[in-house]
Amino acid sequence: MYRPPPIFINLAHTYDHLFMLLFPMTVVTLEGAWGLAYDELLALSFGGFIAFGVGTLPAGWLGDRWSRTGMLGLFFFGIGASSIATGLTQSPLGVALGLTGIGLFASIYHPVGIAMVVDDATHVGRALGVNGVYGNMGVAFAAIVAGALSDLYGWRAAFLVPGGVAIATGMVYMAYLRKHQPRTAPKDSPTAAQGRNNRVRVFAVLIVAALLGGATYHAMTIALPKMFDSRVSLLAGSGMGVGGVLAVLYGVAAFAQIIVGRLIDRLSIRRIYIYMLLSQAPLLFIAGRLDGPWFVAACFMIMALVFGTIPIHDALVARHTPSAWRSRVYAVMYLVSLGVGALGAPLVALTYSLSGGLTWLFLINAAAATIIAGVAVLLPEEFHHKKRISPAHGVL
Repeated sequence: MYRPPPIFINLAHTYDHLFMLLFPMTVVTLEGAWGLAYDELLALSFGGFIAFGVGTLPAGWLGDRWSRTGMLGLFFFGIGASSIATGLTQSPLGVALGLTGIGLFASIYHPVGIAMVVDDATHVGRALGVNGVYGNMGVAFAAIVAGALSDLYGWRAAFLVPGGVAIATGMVYMAYLRKHQPRTAPKDSPTAAQGRNNRVRVFAVLIVAALLGGATYHAMTIALPKMFDSRVSLLAGSGMGVGGVLAVLYGVAAFAQIIVGRLIDRLSIRRIYIYMLLSQAPLLFIAGRLDGPWFVAACFMIMALVFGTIPIHDALVARHTPSAWRSRVYAVMYLVSLGVGALGAPLVALTYSLSGGLTWLFLINAAAATIIAGVAVLLPEEFHHKKRISPAHGVL
């Protein structure tokens, strides 16, 4: 099984999150277009988020049975072409169809790309942490790219320019593959052969985390542009201003994944995970009642904790799953997370239409984090010291 250089895999993670969040950022600029209000415009993205989740199953199956490298190439070209089509459309229906295409091709990355990261990683936690930072840089760049391009050149540029960049990256990627020969397949981690009881406990916790965390995580990333626009007076009405602040917030908070990645190579995943979840709940409860700079500071701490849990989930799958069907296991996990995450946009729209604000999202997220922490006590206690097991290389 061939694993291309990490830069292609990591850049794909950046693109994945960037393209999925372009529209929620442009909605702030588009509000009123075609005679549609904020919640009505946001509804155009529902199909994309559904495809983002449902598409993981066929993507994971094809990654295991056909080619993970081939699927990554399809990702670059497909997501780029769909974005360009979205930017060229002339109607709300065209936008909805284009966003559905973006979601479908974006669904390739998590089951295929994450499996590629762990397949040949010497230090799984560290590799996942770095990859996670690239993913969250996509979240950060979506805010500033969409905000700046929309303000300067109109909302269409926010889709046309990134779409061209993705296709160009795909061309470089395919040119690289033609010049290099595949290496041997990676070995499985001995932890993948652990007892059935441990595997069941791990997957049960991951499913609960995906169910409860999927919708709330996506709701937060979708809603934050609107909340910053309404709660931080200095940013009101400025797509570039909101995008710039969110880009810095997401970008800096993302580095929590590198710290967590290093910790889970050495310490107990179970304890780290529970501590992080229990820290989220009070912060979310407080943040729902703040405005101005204090709101920005609270959101930074919340997102650092949220981002930090991502490599924990992926590392648990890597340690308890054989490589030959790892993409399919990731596909199931992300199907649940991203499929439920498709409810994020309707949840934001419903909360906004019923209450005229988004405070209740913080309370819902606080409750979800508390429940996940309670279930996480079922995880097996694992410690990984200096001499640890790698999925690719055995004992180091």
